[in-house]
Amino acid sequence: MAETQEESFLRRVNRIEQELEHLKRDLLQQLAAHPAAPFAGKPSLFGCVRGEDIAEELIEEAKRGLFRDLKDL
Repeated sequence: MAETQEESFLRRVNRIEQELEHLKRDLLQQLAAHPAAPFAGKPSLFGCVRGEDIAEELIEEAKRGLFRDLKDL
């Protein structure tokens, strides 16, 4: 008996769902076996900027670029 197009699509969807479930399971097993190292954040940015001292003008320019002026609102 010929399989209808709808049945074919349903079979494909079921196969894809099963494959996704297997991938999720494998990923969880891999993460459980090899947990990621905790992020070691830097306590400060001292020494992170190479070169000379940062000029006060550069700091003010960065602030203006980061924080919008009230006139812009």
